[in-house]
Amino acid sequence: MAFITANWNPLGEAFYRKIELYDMSWTLREGFRDCLVAAAPYGGPIALLKECQRRSPSARPQLEIYSASGVTMASFQWKSGPVRHLGWTVCDDLLCVQEDGTVLIYDLFGTFKRHFSMGQEVVQTQVSEAKVFHSPYGTGVAIVTGSSRFTLATNIDDLKLRRLPEVPGLQGAPSCWAVLTQDRQTKVLLANGPDLYILDNTSCTAVSLPGISCPFSNIVCMAVSFSYKYLSVFTDSGHVWMGSANLKDKLCEVDTKVRTPPKQMVWCRRPKSQQASVVVMWDKLLLVAGDCNDTIQYTLDEECVCVGELDGVRLVGPSRHEFLQEVPLVCEEIFKIASMAPGALLLEAHKEYEKSSQKADEYLREIKEQCVLGEAVRQCVEAAGHEHDTHTQKSLLKAASFGKCFLTNFSPESFVSVCQDLRVLNAVREYTVGIPLTHTQYKQMTVQVLIDRLVYRKLYPLAIEICRYLKTPEYQGVSRVLKHWACCKVQQKDESDDVIARSVSVKLGETAGVSYSDIASRAYECGRTELAIKLLDYEPRSGEQVPLLLKMKRSQLALSKAIESGDTDLVYTVVTYLKNEMNRGDFFMTLRNQPVALSLYRQFCRLQEQDTLKDLFNQDDDHQELANYYVRASYKEKRLEARLSQLQSAVDEYNKAKNEFAAKATEEEMRLLRFQKKLDDEKGEGLLSLSLQATMEALLTAGLHKQAEQLYRDFRVPDKRYWWLKLKSVADKEDWEELEKFAKSKKSPIGYLPFVEVCVKKHNKYEARKYVSKVSPEQRVKAHLAVGDVEAAAEAAIERRSEVEMNSVLSVCSPVTDRVVVDKLNRAKAAATKK
Repeated sequence: MAFITANWNPLGEAFYRKIELYDMSWTLREGFRDCLVAAAPYGGPIALLKECQRRSPSARPQLEIYSASGVTMASFQWKSGPVRHLGWTVCDDLLCVQEDGTVLIYDLFGTFKRHFSMGQEVVQTQVSEAKVFHSPYGTGVAIVTGSSRFTLATNIDDLKLRRLPEVPGLQGAPSCWAVLTQDRQTKVLLANGPDLYILDNTSCTAVSLPGISCPFSNIVCMAVSFSYKYLSVFTDSGHVWMGSANLKDKLCEVDTKVRTPPKQMVWCRRPKSQQASVVVMWDKLLLVAGDCNDTIQYTLDEECVCVGELDGVRLVGPSRHEFLQEVPLVCEEIFKIASMAPGALLLEAHKEYEKSSQKADEYLREIKEQCVLGEAVRQCVEAAGHEHDTHTQKSLLKAASFGKCFLTNFSPESFVSVCQDLRVLNAVREYTVGIPLTHTQYKQMTVQVLIDRLVYRKLYPLAIEICRYLKTPEYQGVSRVLKHWACCKVQQKDESDDVIARSVSVKLGETAGVSYSDIASRAYECGRTELAIKLLDYEPRSGEQVPLLLKMKRSQLALSKAIESGDTDLVYTVVTYLKNEMNRGDFFMTLRNQPVALSLYRQFCRLQEQDTLKDLFNQDDDHQELANYYVRASYKEKRLEARLSQLQSAVDEYNKAKNEFAAKATEEEMRLLRFQKKLDDEKGEGLLSLSLQATMEALLTAGLHKQAEQLYRDFRVPDKRYWWLKLKSVADKEDWEELEKFAKSKKSPIGYLPFVEVCVKKHNKYEARKYVSKVSPEQRVKAHLAVGDVEAAAEAAIERRSEVEMNSVLSVCSPVTDRVVVDKLNRAKAAATKK
């Protein structure tokens, strides 16, 4: 265990260690001299802007992007304006803040994405200093101009610039400043000599450092912790003050014995740690200051840059990349010299077991006697997650596996989880990948974000393997990675459309959660329309194909795809688009070539656009449908002349269609209209627009029997219909004289039983009896019964020898009053039965 603690340095109650992550593969002849350097957190990439103007005034700077292991990812000449600051977004995009306030955004591979400005005023006063910061709202940019005014953009993806108030007495740039995130609000803390101010949206407030004991005349450097909860300040007296970021509590104050302003100061606090500590860096010295008066000092043999992390500080130099952190408590308990912690004893027990030594049993017995075997396994598992060296990881995990064999109720979830985590972490820490995540950072970042980072770096095979290894749901894992790969593949200009479409199809197949239309859309955005069309052929959902085809102006193909889908709504969508985009002639010609679309459009026009429907029939010379259109249109006309005109047009079209029956029917309707108009003019009955039957009823109800009879003759109204209508109307008016004349006018086509019934219905049996004798023999029993003549009904039934009719008479007879009739009917029934 001694070799593990060899690089540990005590500070107060904690230990600090510096772990070498990589030997850098880049070649920097002059180190970081004259370079702007920015490294992204969570083991992110490193950007360098090399100033070449010292060597040659005409030379342009070189912007280079490297992985954390120094592998080149992008390199290009900077052709824009002077850059004041470099920074990284939360999704690993590079921000370049220029002197004129323009912020240019590039991806990991140096591809320009977009730009924005920090305001017109900045163009005049120029950017003096800038900082890129991360907040709950996203990535932000803060600048101070030559006129000593601060401007904030809290979220560059939803740009809202805030110009902060002026600072009293501030001439030129502040001696130091930092961005704070407090109470869901972003503020600026700045120092002007010994004075501190907090700037928010509306005010500038003077503040002080609580509990600072050493006098000073200038604050020369300040740093905010990774979580924005803590603040450290370096004064010109060489003291470091540490406290809460809200300036309410003091944590500690340390004398560094160095009064030279440091190049950098970064917090080095481990989550859940009880000790506050910062790393202060000068040219040749790196100092760790914490809760006690002591410090840890490291001599620097080369320039380096400090990068604050969630649980430590990365030290990036020209030849090495190191990680300085407070030793996790569980590692300290296991590996510190003479430790008797359960994890330390279990580790020793396993080592002795591998040597086949009986001491293994002694260590195990000691652990069991203390009843801490479960705690020993837990410590070894947890410590393995915090170690970077794979040999140490294996030793700890083997010890944990050895220990849990002696436990009956140990849950394996934590052990399995750490093994999986370490396999993923070791894979991404590889030199070729260059993402030196710690276990703490990994858990904070989440697997999903790590996959996103690998995808963003185009490390698709590794991302897919991790997804499969962790059994990530397909739509969140493999499908998403393959989709991103395909979107990058279609941007390759050195391969033909056929080759790319085929390779994408082979790779993706029918992978769940992958939409070929999204990939085709990316191809179209890159100017590869034909490739987009080929990719759409693999898209099984027509609803996804059609919108993109319309966007690409491939309307004919879109219409064909919509018709193939059988989705009428989709067809209507395409037809509506074509109608708006094409002239009328081309639109109709297109529909003629697609019968299904034409039929659906006709249905639409019948409900919404009648005039368009007429144009369609005209173009197709469809005389039958055109005539039907004129007939329907005639019903909407209020003026008789207009209606007759529409009907005449319908007659002409029916004749062209050789539909004589429809033509004659329409002519009859025209005659009826004229007849109604004539009667309206004479009598004012309001008959227009009534049907033939309704007109007949109206005339009869009005007592216009002559006109009704004329209508009956002229329009060949069926006899039965006319007799029924007149019978009903005359009876309703109780015009018995007219009813008698009507009955005598000619033989009734509906018989005379209805005459009896309507009279009875009007409670006039006297008039009803007039027509009983005219009723046919088959209906005479009903007629007698209708007028209440039971004896006559019985005689008629007996005469016809109909048992059914006899029964119907019996059903209405009273056993008391109609006893004679009942006996007579019973005898007749009996006689009929004997025969």
